[in-house]
Amino acid sequence: MQIQAGEGNEVKLQSGNVEAKTTMTMTQEQDQIQNRTKLKTQLSNGNNAEIKVMPNTASEKAIERLQLKVCNSENNCQIELKEVGNGEQVKAVYEVKAQKEARIFGMFKTKMQVQAKVDAETGETIQAKKPWWAFLASE
Repeated sequence: MQIQAGEGNEVKLQSGNVEAKTTMTMTQEQDQIQNRTKLKTQLSNGNNAEIKVMPNTASEKAIERLQLKVCNSENNCQIELKEVGNGEQVKAVYEVKAQKEARIFGMFKTKMQVQAKVDAETGETIQAKKPWWAFLASE
């Protein structure tokens, strides 16, 4: 896991060959008992959230849920760690956005924007979105 400063106040988290961007404030803590580093961020409601799921795991979950082949620059795939929810329901999630090739009615070639949100603490896929006309398309 690598953490790098990006443009402006952006931070890049890299795990394996997968990179996620975030504007959230990140802190590292050393866990003496388990001898590992914990990555935490402060949420808008004042609570701290531990980032237990790394970008490569979030990418794998999103690829599985969205039925993508890969998440890379060819399909305009982007991963962003962000805060969602409001009040006490705020949590940190990875938002994975990609373009997917499809055929409407099996004839007309098009691209559709797909999106998935993966919880950064539990690793479960919270939400997957496709365009309203996705039921007319074969992927």
